[in-house]
Amino acid sequence: MRNENVWSPRLMRLPTKFLSAIVCAGLATAFGVNAMAVDSAVITENFFHDDTGDTFAAINTYPALVSISDTTGSAPVGFANASNFHLADGGVQHAFANNEASSFFADLNISGTGLGEAAIQLSSWWGKNDNGLFNFNAQNGEIAAFDGRLPFYSFTTAQGLHYVKGTTVRAGFIYNPHSLTAGDPATIQYFVTMPDLNTYTSGPLAFDEGNAGEGFGTWGHLDDARIGGEMKLFTTQSGPAANLTVTWSNISYVNAVPEPTTLALLGLAIVGFSGIRLRKK
Repeated sequence: MRNENVWSPRLMRLPTKFLSAIVCAGLATAFGVNAMAVDSAVITENFFHDDTGDTFAAINTYPALVSISDTTGSAPVGFANASNFHLADGGVQHAFANNEASSFFADLNISGTGLGEAAIQLSSWWGKNDNGLFNFNAQNGEIAAFDGRLPFYSFTTAQGLHYVKGTTVRAGFIYNPHSLTAGDPATIQYFVTMPDLNTYTSGPLAFDEGNAGEGFGTWGHLDDARIGGEMKLFTTQSGPAANLTVTWSNISYVNAVPEPTTLALLGLAIVGFSGIRLRKK
């Protein structure tokens, strides 16, 4: 089993927007990278649209803010309306390759009178709009990653965490492609900073092989993936004129993974401000 430096399951006492700035600036400086020309975000309105009598609104000032809001009609029907945003190059969705390292974080807030959920997304080639969710359910509070190519992990089951509508959390992941082999598969590590400013992590989780015959690679999230966020308004459950607004703010994307020495340096740099500690696994 390989040694891998990981961030401890419980970290920090620093406002998350400052922490994220320190971490991402450190990564960018260490690797001299700028997100593979990712410079924008593209919103897809109502790719799932049960209640066509709804009212949709969005704000896109990436990377400062992406906000998606939906309000049910006077007689809502069906299960849900769902919309998303994805990172883009010059306004065109970026197709992430299986071997592209990625670190992606955002401050996530779900508000409004409606019922629903929202996610940080790393979706696969066959379901770019609606799979690969690091999901926050504002109805039952569950926090879990699932679907698409993502290794399953529940912060609710493993660490007793629950999301409360109206609060802001910082959530994200680090994707490390490694060698994309059976002996050294890609890993993903999920992170969530709760409103009490404690940060929790899944630790690195390995991808399985996938289907080599489909031609999109193996042992990772596979080629032609998307990164961004999704919101879902439960239509009939919410009732007439019910609103759900999801915001992703302070969005940070870097096409890099902190190597052990860089992670240690970042940890030492942050310790003086926030008490972050590292452990080996």
